[in-house]
Amino acid sequence: MPGDGIGPEIVAEAVKVLRVVARRFGHRFEMKEYPVGGAAYDCCGDCLPDETLAACKSADAILLGAVGGSKWDRLPVPQRPERRALLMLRSELGLFANLRPAKVWDALTGASPLKVEIVSAGIDMLIVRELTGGAYFGEKGRGDGGRSAYDVTPYSVHEIERVARVAFEAARRRFPQGGGCDGDEAARRRFPQGRPKVTSVDKANVLETSRLWRETVTALHDAEYADVELEHLYVDNAAMQLVRAPSRFDVILTENMFGDILSDEASQITGSIGMLPSASVGVSGGGLYEPIHGSAPDIAGKGIANPLATILSAAAMLRHAFGLGAEADAIEHAVASVLARGLRTADIADQGGVSVSTSAMGDAVAEAVGVVI
Repeated sequence: MPGDGIGPEIVAEAVKVLRVVARRFGHRFEMKEYPVGGAAYDCCGDCLPDETLAACKSADAILLGAVGGSKWDRLPVPQRPERRALLMLRSELGLFANLRPAKVWDALTGASPLKVEIVSAGIDMLIVRELTGGAYFGEKGRGDGGRSAYDVTPYSVHEIERVARVAFEAARRRFPQGGGCDGDEAARRRFPQGRPKVTSVDKANVLETSRLWRETVTALHDAEYADVELEHLYVDNAAMQLVRAPSRFDVILTENMFGDILSDEASQITGSIGMLPSASVGVSGGGLYEPIHGSAPDIAGKGIANPLATILSAAAMLRHAFGLGAEADAIEHAVASVLARGLRTADIADQGGVSVSTSAMGDAVAEAVGVVI
């Protein structure tokens, strides 16, 4: 689903890379395109047409560009692209866990606003955010003639357990194969106990929901994931540690609203929002994969958008939806090699190198994927 603004441009580059992956590894990807967001409203009168939703439900995985833009701000709130398309997709597809990596690529270390000595310690984390519960989906309303308001933050043991299980499993997968961190200072910072690590973030000193969160995560850890190191942080401390010592984090697990805020903070400390993918996974199906940036209508059609976050989202799709780890690695290694060669799109051009167009960046990554080492 290309979506709005720069969505069609960046999705086209990800599709280009996927076709090269298919040729190199002997696969065949069957890809079908459907409208979503403002583009769907313009053609069909609905930001999430029935045909698009049905296609999403039957697909093995979904690749999304971006939705929204000022053009559709005039629509009633329930019909706007962000609410009608994104929130409805999460609800209808049962996408309860959002996986958002935040990594500083070696060639872009100067892009981070943090001090060099902090960045050089290594920033490579995964935030696992609960996506369909909490205040965003709880009961809400107004009282006292509109002069008071409330948003209920409900969570059940079931909801907490299923997203915590995603985080613990992800931590096991991210731990260095063989379990060795010798000679890797960044790995030793992330895994001080020499085992996978999850940091669960809550506000258990104040909120009853957070107390249930902490109790449930701890019980699941003790019963099924004792091999994983588990630490608990209050959300205010976690926000501070993200800018003070981000190298200490590997997998961060948290509820919907806290995750929304912390993942945006993490994206900014990397200094390059155009580089960050995301995955939303659920009970069944392969999930939805999209870059974290918006539709950027002000640069749409100019050929200067950064397609790398979308290309990396396609890599995440291969890894999580299809279990194609080698293919995902090939894309990620290709991105690293292209950046190392000095190729840059406009948003990261201040990191030196040669400024290239959206399609030229996609071509470079596709070419690098096709090289068998």
